[in-house]
Amino acid sequence: MNLYGIEVPVKNSPKLDPEFIPILKFNRAFLAGAKKPISIAVERANGEMASCQTYIYGTPDKREADHYYVNRLVKTILWVKGGYKIYVSGDEDTYEYLKSAYAIDGVQAFDNDFMSGVYEHPFEVVLVDQVPPANDSPKRIGGHLDGCRIGFDAGGSDRKVTALLDGETVFDEEVVWFPKVNSDPEYHYQGIVDGLKSAAARLPRVDAVGVSTAGVVINDCPMNASLFIQVPKELQRAKVKNIYIRAIQDTFGDIPYSVINDGDISALAGAMSLEENSVLGIAMGTSEAGGFVDENGCITGWLNELAFVPVDGAPTAMVDEWSGDIGCGAKYFSQDSVIKLAPRAGIELDESLSPAEKLKVVQAKMLEGDPAAADIYTSIGTYLGHTLAYYYDMYHCKHVLLQGRVMSGKGGDLILAEANRVLADEYPECAGKIFPTLPDEKFRRLGQSAAAASLPEIQK
Repeated sequence: MNLYGIEVPVKNSPKLDPEFIPILKFNRAFLAGAKKPISIAVERANGEMASCQTYIYGTPDKREADHYYVNRLVKTILWVKGGYKIYVSGDEDTYEYLKSAYAIDGVQAFDNDFMSGVYEHPFEVVLVDQVPPANDSPKRIGGHLDGCRIGFDAGGSDRKVTALLDGETVFDEEVVWFPKVNSDPEYHYQGIVDGLKSAAARLPRVDAVGVSTAGVVINDCPMNASLFIQVPKELQRAKVKNIYIRAIQDTFGDIPYSVINDGDISALAGAMSLEENSVLGIAMGTSEAGGFVDENGCITGWLNELAFVPVDGAPTAMVDEWSGDIGCGAKYFSQDSVIKLAPRAGIELDESLSPAEKLKVVQAKMLEGDPAAADIYTSIGTYLGHTLAYYYDMYHCKHVLLQGRVMSGKGGDLILAEANRVLADEYPECAGKIFPTLPDEKFRRLGQSAAAASLPEIQK
């Protein structure tokens, strides 16, 4: 395969998507001939920094390849780690290109707008003599089961709450709610408070509260979350940014609390169930969600928004409706991927059905042993095998916990088997280093709200 003049060798192609170009394969082929050193750093909250040295060609005939490579590299850093300021050194043309591409009216305008909103800072690209060094501040968090604890899990269709007494679950509740269609933040606030009070009624006291929430969380504040999508922007900062903190403090006063993205909570629950660290959690459902617990059992504070991380270099890759970009994870590791591949497998889906209902149709065919449905899941497994090697390059994770409705049933087993085959065949350097797995019974029993309850440490 050839992309921007770079020949990309691929041994294993998805049966239903032979044009798929794994981004890691492109990067390796590109770097094999690139000799001009450049450095890029991305700054995020609290002065934390992602920094890397890489190479480009720096010649007129490879200018397009250079631009594509640095574009995808920066986008990957932004959505894995987050950030609002890009530092560039070593090549003025790279700086000028990134400044144009990531401008408010550039091809990556969505990334500019999203990140500037999350970090409450104008998005910038600057040319410097030397980029700042990498600087992370991972936090040891979770796994605390002492005392009287409440865990709250805020999802898009239901909210769950768990009361723990010295590690034992004494109360569990799941309540249907409709946060995505309510514009009054008081609805969300009251739902959170009601859940907290319901759990508190089953405990002699409340020592700590942990929250798992959909969306991007910075310093215990949800900075961008679909849960509050209908809340007017002018109310977001005043009523939503600190909504969990207000609910906890208004209800219980000054007690330890922690608010974490639900992807990180899922990874933490996986680490607790496996009794090991270095866990990347991936949920394949409506979209692709991610979370990470590092080798020391710490939450990194990274975004881990894998739905927007590029995985496919093919110019014909499917467009993501929200960002307007192509080749990103959401279209490969979610129900959208199943729906995309179904017609290619000869399965016509009724367009009047919702995406979730279309997935169920394919799942039913898989249960019946339909080989066309199997081709869909095998193709997703091929995508995953290539992409897990890419994720390993970024996270150096030992375990990958694969969840979500796309991974359920026989289809999930087939995805996992094919991903492992591709990893072994095409990325032997990953052998014995990365272990994809499905949730076990212990993980299912633990649940995200119980894992959330373990977040804060009670000072003694």
